[in-house]
Amino acid sequence: MTDNSKNWFASWFDTPYYHTLYKNRNDVEAQGFMDALTNYLNLSDTCEIMDLACGKGRHSIYLNSIGYRVTGVDLSPQSIAYAKQFENERLTFEVHDMSLPFNKTFNAVFNLFTSFGYFENDIDNLNTIKAIKANLSQNGVGVIDFMNIDNVITNLVPENSKTVDGITFNLKRYIDKGYLVKDISFTAEGKNHNYQERVKAITIDDFKTLFKKAGVTLIDVFGDYQLSTFNKQTSKRLVLIFM
Repeated sequence: MTDNSKNWFASWFDTPYYHTLYKNRNDVEAQGFMDALTNYLNLSDTCEIMDLACGKGRHSIYLNSIGYRVTGVDLSPQSIAYAKQFENERLTFEVHDMSLPFNKTFNAVFNLFTSFGYFENDIDNLNTIKAIKANLSQNGVGVIDFMNIDNVITNLVPENSKTVDGITFNLKRYIDKGYLVKDISFTAEGKNHNYQERVKAITIDDFKTLFKKAGVTLIDVFGDYQLSTFNKQTSKRLVLIFM
C-alpha cells in the first residue's frame, strides 16, 4: 500500500487529503457536546483543559471561546501549525505524543472523536490512559469519546464512495485481527493515493480492563453527545468519564 508508514496515523493525518475527506464534520454537534460535557462536569471558567489529539483544534477553539484556558496537543505537525493561528493568552497548541505524559497538569483532559486506539501495540493504549492520569491535577477528570464498536460492527457499511472538493474517495471497511479498518483510495493531482485507518475495536469491557490496569476509576458512561444513557446495542458513541 502506497503512502503508508509504520504508524498509519503519522502519515495520513499529516496530509491535506485527510482534512479534505473529513471537512464536513458537524461543528454544531461538536459544540453542543462541549456545552453538555462542561456543564455535566461543572467546570468553572478558571479550569484548564487539555484537548488530547486535537487535530486542527476545532474543540479547543470552541472551549476557549466559552471561557476556558485550553492546551491542544496532537502528533501531526501540519495540524498544529494550522491551529496555531488561533492561539491567544488562554489557548495554545503543541506537537505531542499522546502516549507520553505532558509537562503540566489540567483540571480535565478530553480525548475526543475516536482519537484513541490507533497504536499497533496494546501497551501504547494503556500508556495513553496512564499519561492522561499523569496529566490530571488533583480531582481532575478524564474523558474519552470513542465509537461504540458493537453498534459500529452491526451497522458497518462495507464499501462506499464520497466526493469532496472534486476528489472521489473510495472507502472500504472491515474488521481485521481486532481492528476496525478503513481502506481509502483516490486520485488527486494526477497521482493515485492509498491510505489506511486502523482503530482497535475496543469495547466498554476492554476499557474497564485498561482503566483497572492504569489505576483510574470509571465514573460514568454515556452513549451520545447529549449524554444519554449508554446502550451497548443502540448507542452510537461510548463516552467514558474517569478519574
